[in-house]
Amino acid sequence: MPSIFAYQSAEVDWCEENFKHSEYIAEYYNTVSNIAFFIFPPLMLWLNTQYNSYRSAPLRCFVIIEMIIGVFSVYFHSTLSYAGQMLDELSIMWAFGTCYAFWLPSHHLPGFIKNRDQFIWMVAIVTIFITLMSFLKPTLNAYVLNTFIFHFLYLTFQEVKTNRKRFPYLHRMALTMTGWWTIAIVCWIVDRFLCEFCHKINFRYLHSLWHIFILIAVHHAVTLITFCDVFYDLSCSELEVVYWPRNFGPLALPYVVFQRSNKSY
Repeated sequence: MPSIFAYQSAEVDWCEENFKHSEYIAEYYNTVSNIAFFIFPPLMLWLNTQYNSYRSAPLRCFVIIEMIIGVFSVYFHSTLSYAGQMLDELSIMWAFGTCYAFWLPSHHLPGFIKNRDQFIWMVAIVTIFITLMSFLKPTLNAYVLNTFIFHFLYLTFQEVKTNRKRFPYLHRMALTMTGWWTIAIVCWIVDRFLCEFCHKINFRYLHSLWHIFILIAVHHAVTLITFCDVFYDLSCSELEVVYWPRNFGPLALPYVVFQRSNKSY
């Protein structure tokens, strides 16, 4: 039985030709494109300094896990090892677990949950259980990730719909997020299942573009989530979404600015 750390022992092999540009790196461009995981998360942290002064733990934890995803993604794409694949998928699952634990609006918490701390412990226990189960049944990861993603997106769009008249720019940001998410998913699907088509057009690097596009979509999603977090939990005289840099259209990255009360934790 081959080692789980052995090169090309993973269940997945993306469309990019292996070891074409380096004898040590299996998928060169898929590996190098992960530099985005070390640019976008710190930028998100820098843009949201005001939110961090109000509630520092959620965003800092999420940013750290995002960068860990980048580390494991580099390991996976450079080796195509089974261990790299597992670590990459599990770190993504932990990122969504972090979102659930810290950012699920209080009015969406299950009725048997008494407070946020209890909910955080529940999510942590469930995530640890799924992590252990994924070693017995690795395909479980994909189903869990899809469940997390679609349920969280559903709740986010519900909040946007509810507050659309009061904050019309939320709808624009949600549409932009959906657009980037759709482009990213298309890149992922085509590279994964339509590799022959990629060969015909002589472009086998869509998965490397997925890394960049999904991070832009995630940045918009996190801004929507932090907006709802501030809106529901903090008394604000003003609440606004600002873009950086301002003149970059859909490429601009949003963040939340507000005037806060003395309440913080």
